[in-house]
Formats: sequence, C-alpha cells, structure tokens
Amino acid sequence: MREQTFIKQNKDKWLEFESKIFGKKASNPDELSSLYIHLMNDLAYAQTFYPKSKTILYLNNLAAKTFQKIYATKKEDTNRLVRFFKTEVPLLVYEYRRYLYYAFAFFFVFVAVGVISARYDDDFVRLILGDHYVNMTLENIEKGDPVAVYKSGSNWGSHIGITLNNLKVGFYNYILGFFGGLGTIWILFSNSVMLGAFQYFFYKHGVLWPSVRGIWIHGSMEIFAIVVEAMAGLILGASILFPQTYSRYESLKRGVKVSLKIFLSTFPFTIAAGFLEGYVTRYSNIMPNWLSVGIILTTLGAISYYYFIYPKKVYQQKQKEYGVIKA
Repeated sequence: MREQTFIKQNKDKWLEFESKIFGKKASNPDELSSLYIHLMNDLAYAQTFYPKSKTILYLNNLAAKTFQKIYATKKEDTNRLVRFFKTEVPLLVYEYRRYLYYAFAFFFVFVAVGVISARYDDDFVRLILGDHYVNMTLENIEKGDPVAVYKSGSNWGSHIGITLNNLKVGFYNYILGFFGGLGTIWILFSNSVMLGAFQYFFYKHGVLWPSVRGIWIHGSMEIFAIVVEAMAGLILGASILFPQTYSRYESLKRGVKVSLKIFLSTFPFTIAAGFLEGYVTRYSNIMPNWLSVGIILTTLGAISYYYFIYPKKVYQQKQKEYGVIKA
C-alpha cells in the first residue's frame, strides 16, 4: 500500500483520536486503551513499510500522548509523593532512557581523559585539584590514611555542608542545560576529569584500593546522581535544539516539565550520599573489607536498579494493566 493511501484511509480515525486525547472532556480509560492499541498497530505498520516517513513521528507522538492520558486518568491508591517516585519518574526515565545512555557515555569518556592526562602529565593533578589539596593528600598517604580528608569536621557539619554543595553542583549541572546542553556537558566534563585524575593519583602512589573502599562508599550514589542530573540537562537542551513537530516554545515547556522531574528524583540519593560521606566514609580505614565493599555494592545496586532496571518493569506493568500486551 502506498503511504498516501495509508494516510488517507486512517486520517479520519487519527483526527478522532486527537479529539479524544486532547479534548477537554475526560475520556474513559478503557476507551483510551483501545485507542492506544490501534495507534500502536498503525505505528508498527508505518515503521515497517515507511521507515523514513514523518508519519512515524506523528503516530509516535500521538501514541505517547495517549499513554500519558491513560496514566493520568487511571486512579492510583498511593499519595502524590509516592506516585512520583514509584511511577512518574520511572516512566519518564524509560521514555527518555537514551539521554541516560548519552550522559554515561560522556561520563566514561571524560573520566578516561582525566586518567590519561594524569598519567602523561605529572602537573595535571595539581592543575585540577590544586597544590594545597594534593600536598595534604600526599601527607595523608605517608601517614597511612589516604582518605583522611573525609575525617575533618564534625559528622553533622560535614553531612550538611557536603549535601548542600552536591545539591548546588547538581543544580548547575541541570540548569545549564538551557544552553543547548553545552553547559551540562561542561559541568559533567569538569567533574568527570577530576574524578579520573584523582583516582589515577591514588593508583600512582600505590593506594588505589584504600581510596576506592573509602571514596566510593558515598561516591557510588553521588557520582551516579551527577550523571542522572546531566541526563536531565541534556533533555532540557534537546527540547530547545530539536523541537521536532512542536513549536520551540511548546517543546521547551515539555522539556522543562520532564527534565525537572528527573532532576528532582536525584535528591534522595544526593542526600543519602552526603549522609554516608559525613558519617560513614570517615571510618573506612578501620572497616573490614566486606563491610565497605558491601556498602558500595548496595548503594550502587540501589541507584542502578532505580534508573536502569525498574523503569522498564514499571513500563511493562502499565502496558499489561492497560491491556496493550498480554500478562
């Protein structure tokens, strides 16, 4: 079937879908589920026979709107805050997951830049971290406690100060996405290169393992959260640069709404990382290996599950609930 014939045959049906999806009158969730199935069938047909057509983009946006409408009209038993973390954010992360992959790709490349630079330029670490911090760390290494810097100050003072600083870094990481994502990439670059150079510095002085079992107690969630915040900034930047079928203003509104929710979802992890850095990391040198490694794996596993695995589970569960796929 020619594409024009396909469009002509289904145009009236799609316009009817639009009226029910975008109309002010509330639609029945069961009816919307039925519409969604029809749209997915049309979308699959278009992707098969017209892979480069703009019809695919139109149907994909219409299907996404329908899915969101179904979700919005379906009653939930949980309160708003629980629903936000349990359902809203995971669905958005799944829908925009490619930006999480982009953010991690940038992160690993930038960390590698830091490692390579520190390896081939002895002055690079001092340039990045500053003479005072490097000299202090060298003294701590000589004393047999490479991560002694985390013992300075009181527990609660360190917790509050570190958490506020991490929230500030995360905010800049996200909000600078307004500059087409370039500001976000710069913040991610700065932090990732610093991390790579910092870890190579410990490796060079033969204390990589003591640094890992100390720093990554809090670093697993702290660094992961920074990458997710970069994901939010990239979504924000993409909404400005690539509005697709929307006006640039409408695309920006959608981008802000989506990216802000994903950014806010990192707060519990950032706060938890600050707590660990203030109260737990300082005791890493007297912990048994199994305990420090256990904390690292637990924290890394928790945040990885929430952003990588759980979103797909929520999406598939919602699909089953709406009758789109068989249970």
